[in-house]
Amino acid sequence: MNEFPLPTGDAELVVAAPGRGPQQWAGAPGATLDEDGTIVLTYRTRGDQDVNVIARSTDGVRLTTVGTIEPARLGAQMVERAAIVRVRAGLWRMYVSCATPGTKHWWVGVLEAPEPEDLAAAPVRPLFTGDGTFGVKDPVIHHDGDGWRAWLCCHPLDVPGAEDRMSTAYATSADGLDWAWHGTVLTGRPGEWDARGARLTSVLPDGRASYDGRATAEENWFERTSLASPSGDVLVADPDAPVIDVRYLEVLPLPDGRTRIYYEARLPDETHELRTELR
Repeated sequence: MNEFPLPTGDAELVVAAPGRGPQQWAGAPGATLDEDGTIVLTYRTRGDQDVNVIARSTDGVRLTTVGTIEPARLGAQMVERAAIVRVRAGLWRMYVSCATPGTKHWWVGVLEAPEPEDLAAAPVRPLFTGDGTFGVKDPVIHHDGDGWRAWLCCHPLDVPGAEDRMSTAYATSADGLDWAWHGTVLTGRPGEWDARGARLTSVLPDGRASYDGRATAEENWFERTSLASPSGDVLVADPDAPVIDVRYLEVLPLPDGRTRIYYEARLPDETHELRTELR
C-alpha cells in the first residue's frame, strides 16, 4: 500500500497569516486542477474578519488571487473551509461553510459559475443546513464518473457550551445538488487524542482518509491530524499512524504522478499559516 502523503515539515509558505497571534489565521485549503493544469485553490483567512479567497497557481506555491468572498455576502457571520470542484468545461462549484449569525450553527451552501473568477459574485444556494440539533461545515467533495460524494463535519448543538464536539457524516448525489444522507462515518474515540471529535479533511481513491481531532474542548483550534481507513460503511482510526501538529490537510494528485499537499500550520504564538509540500 502506498504511503499516505502526510506532512514532513519540508514545506514552503503559501500564505502568511494576516496578523500575529491567536485567531490570526491563513489556511483551511481546498484545491483542484483546471483543464490547463493550473491549480485552483481556496483558503480562509481570519483576522479582523473572515474571508474565503479563490486563487490560481501554475507551480502550486505562488498564488494569484482571482476572487474573495466575505461572510456578509453569504448571509453569514463567519466562513470556514470551502471545497472547489470543476464540474465540466464552463461550470465550477464552490461549497462554502457559513455560520448563522448570533448562533453556534453552521451550514454549507454552493456557488456556481462558468469560471473560478466568477464564483466570488455568484449567489449562494443552501444545501446542507443541519437543523436545531446540529450544524454542518468544512465539506470535502469528490466528483467522478460514479457521481458525487461528500464528507461533512457535524457539530451537535444539544449541549450549550459544547458545540465544538464534532463527527463526520457521509452523503452521495447524482448531480452534486440534491444529496442523500448516509449518517455518521467517523467519530472520536473515548480516552484517545481525538476524544472530542473527528473531522475528515481528505480522502484517497482507496478510501483511506486524513482527519483532524482533539482531546478536549480547550484544544479547540489546536486540532492535530492523523489517518483513518475504511471498515465496512465507516472509517476507523489507524492506531499506528502518526499524529501531526497541523490541521485541514488537503491532498491534490498531480498529472505527473506526484502529490501536492496543503495544510494549516500553527506557530508558537498561535498564528496559523498556509503551507504546501510536493511529495
